[in-house]
Amino acid sequence: MLYLKTLIIVVQLLSALSVIGLVLLQHGKGADMGAAFGSGASGSLFGATGSANFLSRTTAILAAVFFVTTLALTYIGSYKPQISAGMLGSAPVATSAPAAKAGSAPGSDVPK
Repeated sequence: MLYLKTLIIVVQLLSALSVIGLVLLQHGKGADMGAAFGSGASGSLFGATGSANFLSRTTAILAAVFFVTTLALTYIGSYKPQISAGMLGSAPVATSAPAAKAGSAPGSDVPK
């Protein structure tokens, strides 16, 4: 269970950092400065609007991965294994009697 929890934490960290990076790479609708860094070029790898669609879809997928890993970590963190009761259906509860004083008979300390 520890390896699974560690794997989920690593996936969550990678998705969180990727979402942060992808959000910073995207530009808003009114961002004219984005064209200065080459995002407005139509001859790019993704085309004129292809990079925006690719980045937004990738961001949405990584956000969903982050959400699922958060729910999985919450579930794993709140999981408490049940104590096995055996075949009888209830576990016996061990009770110990209070220690008796040395040299006194049982029931002799009852006030009268």
